[in-house]
Amino acid sequence: MADAGSSLSDLDKIKQSLSAITSITSFDDVLAIFGLLDMPSAQKYGIMFGILTFILTVIAVLSLLTFGGTWKRIEEQAKYGASATAPDSVTQRKNRALLMERLLESREWMLKTNYPNAETGKGDEPTPLTSMLMMEAPIKGKITKVYEDNYKAAYRRCQDKPGGPILGGRPDHRFEIYARAFASCGDDHVSLAYRLSYARMLESLAGKSYESDDKYQSLFANHPHDIIGRTVRLEPLEGKRHLNTFWEITSGQAYKEHKAYNPDEVWGFLDCGPFQKPQQLLESEIFQLERNQAAFAIVECITDRLLGVVHLTKDDPKNLNVQMELPIVQPSLSSEDVSVEQMEACFLLLDRLFAFGYRRVQIFVDTQDVRGKRLPMRLGFTQEGEIPKHMIVKEANRDSFIFGMLNSDWEKGARALLFKKLHGAAAQKAIDTIVAKEEAAIEEERAMVKNAAPSK
Repeated sequence: MADAGSSLSDLDKIKQSLSAITSITSFDDVLAIFGLLDMPSAQKYGIMFGILTFILTVIAVLSLLTFGGTWKRIEEQAKYGASATAPDSVTQRKNRALLMERLLESREWMLKTNYPNAETGKGDEPTPLTSMLMMEAPIKGKITKVYEDNYKAAYRRCQDKPGGPILGGRPDHRFEIYARAFASCGDDHVSLAYRLSYARMLESLAGKSYESDDKYQSLFANHPHDIIGRTVRLEPLEGKRHLNTFWEITSGQAYKEHKAYNPDEVWGFLDCGPFQKPQQLLESEIFQLERNQAAFAIVECITDRLLGVVHLTKDDPKNLNVQMELPIVQPSLSSEDVSVEQMEACFLLLDRLFAFGYRRVQIFVDTQDVRGKRLPMRLGFTQEGEIPKHMIVKEANRDSFIFGMLNSDWEKGARALLFKKLHGAAAQKAIDTIVAKEEAAIEEERAMVKNAAPSK
């Protein structure tokens, strides 16, 4: 008698062999197939988790291979050879990310405006970099159309949404401070976010009391070109205005409530100073600036006392880079910790530099200057390395630490962190929120106007 299985077709045989698999409805059925059903529960769970881990691992590996482009590279290698994964230098360069159009326009504008030729000049007149960073203001009663348009638009915007309560008897005080601050920041060469933030900051500071309103109204009237903050303002360094006081506070002699001290506390790590007479200081690199440098006096807002000087050097608008020097301040501000005044002076400059389109600001610090190293770290700079035998200072070798701040670092957190330190978390959050909404609304309005304009 023929075997019953021999009469089955090939398809039936396959179905019969797979019937054990298709009948699986639980994990116990799998164990039964392999004769492991009688194992202890702990071992069953161990096997189950092992299988699950294997499956997830396989899925993860396949996903990485797929989304990481490995299959595509394998396909390219099969088609073009191994060179597909090692492009030549020309190909690599062409694949670099291009700069934002706004940054390229800023570079072109700065090169054309600040450095039309190779001429250099020294003296009491502001350098091109200093002039660019100074705030704009009406000159002898004359108002440019750009300033007027920005002032009117900002005034209406603040009327629609002031940043706080209005002082009794002064219904327009917030609108006026906000409009002046916004218009003084400059035109479209300066980023919109910066102009909005600077205006809201000064509006908030001036709107706290009648006294603060009077103070900032006076600052706008008497110091229209200064970069104004909460504790300090930055005014262009001039010999006739700042020389004598700056010499007195950095010469080592007793000055007002300050006792005499060793002037090397100020000048020890610098290539110039101490100075025996003010005239020597005037003739030094502190006041005699190259064309690609800038210098600002750090002035205390309430007392109008000169606290120190901060320099910008090695301005390179072609590559949108500039170097900030450590502030030169009186020893009372050169304590173990970094003063608020120093931090705000640097913050005001950094904020304005990045608003103009700079991509990188660097600071060099003597490796032996322990106090000097603290400032860039407190400002959020990244220590990028050390340069041996970087300079010869006072006939001795100087090694330097190099610190850098990128515009991406500034925009993605460094600015917000510094603003919070200087003004408090509540002020930082409130101003950031209102500025984000204003910036979005203005950009939307601009897009609508642009789309509505007839094409040429």
